[in-house]
This record gives sequence, structure tokens and C-alpha cells, in this order.
Amino acid sequence: MLVRLLAPVATSTLVSRLLFFRSRKKGTSFCTSRDMGLENLGSKVKKPVNFRLCNISSYTTELLEIQADDPTLQILLIPGNPGVITFYKDFVESLYEFLGGNVSITAIGHVSHTQKNWERGRLFSLQEQIDHKMDFIRQELPNNEVPVILVAHSIGSYISIEMLRRSSEKVIYCIGLYPFLALNLQSVKQSIIGKIAASSIISATLSHIVASLGFLPRSALRFAVSKSLGNSWSAAAVEAACTHLPQYHVMRNILFMAKTEFGKLSEKPDWAYMRGNQDKIAFLFGTDDHWGPLQMFEEISKRAPDIGLSIEREGHTHAFSCTQAGSLWVADYVANLIKNKTSSSSQ
Repeated sequence: MLVRLLAPVATSTLVSRLLFFRSRKKGTSFCTSRDMGLENLGSKVKKPVNFRLCNISSYTTELLEIQADDPTLQILLIPGNPGVITFYKDFVESLYEFLGGNVSITAIGHVSHTQKNWERGRLFSLQEQIDHKMDFIRQELPNNEVPVILVAHSIGSYISIEMLRRSSEKVIYCIGLYPFLALNLQSVKQSIIGKIAASSIISATLSHIVASLGFLPRSALRFAVSKSLGNSWSAAAVEAACTHLPQYHVMRNILFMAKTEFGKLSEKPDWAYMRGNQDKIAFLFGTDDHWGPLQMFEEISKRAPDIGLSIEREGHTHAFSCTQAGSLWVADYVANLIKNKTSSSSQ
């Protein structure tokens, strides 16, 4: 994001990644909510997403959710990095509609990727974000009669596999969208971003630069973001960028999480685990995505050939949820995948 607002080449490369990109004492869930609004387009299953602040193990967490009246499934959406859930508003609404209003959907944001600095500047690693999502399942989804399906984006795909490993009795299926599962050594962009994230000084400096944009009047910031991104991004995505990214604590956490991602994903994927759970995993790759390159698609097809693999060839990007067209297409894909999975399981 904000590529044209930040001049240096390294910065613009980093921002394009950032766009799409502990457990303390267990606490009671205290939540506040508000309706984000949605035009009524005449569909009997269309509902507006509800924004909720929830205390998960003492961490204030942003949620987007749509609750079905009598759900047969619970979908938990795990975002990429940044873990700003309002980037996924259009996707969540479209997915609920495509599933016919029979499935409850919750999108959970990452700790301290929040509009307000609830955690007072503390930095959270990839592992701590995984623990946070597991705490959410234990606190908020205790009903074992409703199975959970994880729908995850980018590094969220790695997180979802770890969640499946730790909660196989609750989670029945993982769908990774444009997955970031291992480092791409051929990617110059990844190399640059890795070096930036590895330096505390550079990360802090960049975070201050981006945060300074937050002092602009909201109308000016919204105009600048829209101009820098062109007409492709949805209004919801532009608003999410304006409210969350020009925050020092958000940018520092994005970069710190990226640093820990690069450290963990330098290791080889756990192919033995993936082979042992092939019927519970599916991935959607893009044709031009250096975070989830087609080399990884080929590697998975060799190492775990029964995992569900697809390639999106419609021209959407890694940041699919930032456009209405991308959100709609991927929601339709995910809905069909879930319908096929649940129908085959019931036979």
C-alpha cells in the first residue's frame, strides 16, 4: 500500500507485501460490537458483517462476523500479514451469501494489528499469533457439535496448518488462499523485505514514516490512498488502509511478524504431516504470486499429491480481498469447495 506515497524503491516493495500480506492468563471474553452496514441487494441470505472487539486471553482482538440462525458449520478466517480484518469485509459477506446463509463466519484479526494501540506497543511473533488463534477457538468456539473450517490467506495458511495440528478434533478442513508456506529464494522482493524486517532500526524508521501519514486529514489520506492504488481497490479496503496502516504500533507489528515469519519459513515444510492429513487440506495458488509461487504448487503435488490443489487464472492478485471482483471470485471458489467437501463427507 501507499506505494506512491513512499518514494524509495525498497519501501514501495515492502508496502506492496504489507498490503497482503502470550498467551497470558486465560480471560473471560468481553465484547463490544457495531454493525458495519451493507446495502440490501434483495438476497434473502445477505447480511451485514458485524464488527466486534473481544478480549482473547487478555488481548483486545478485532473480529468480523456473520452469524447464521442455525449454523451447520463455523468458518474461521485467518488473515495474512497485515492481519487487518476489515480488508476482508467484502469477502466475508460474499462467502456467507454463496453458502446460503447456513454457515456462521468469523474473521479474527492479529493481535496489535488493531486500530487502537491496545497492547501498548508490544510486538507479537508468528508463534504468538498462532497461540492467540488457538485461544480464540477454546474461548469462543466451545461447541463441539458445530465443526470448524479454517479459511486462511497468505501466512494465515501456515497458521491454519499449525491450528489443525493442535485441534484436529475440532477443525475438520483447512483452505489456504494464495498460501505463504516457505521462503521463495528466487524472489528479490522477499529478499529486500526480509532485510528490512530483520533490522529494528530500519523497521522503526519505516513505521514512523508511514505513521506520519496518519496526521493528514482523513479525506486527504483517503484521496491519497485511492490515487496511489488506482480504481481497483474497494471502498472497504481503502478505509481499512486509512484506519490501520498509518499507525506506528501496527507497522512495527507487521514488520516484526514478518521477521519471525522469515525465520520460521526458512525451515522445510512438514511434508510428513501434510501427507498424513491430505484429505483435510486444500490450497488455491495464483499464477503470478511470489509469496505462493507455482514452484510450491508443484512441490506440494509431488510431496502430498492428494491435497486439493487449484490455480486461479482469472487475473486476481495476492491481495484478492482488496477488490470486489477478487473477493467475489474467491468467495465463490471457497463456497464450492466447502459444499463439495461436506457433501462427500456425508455420503
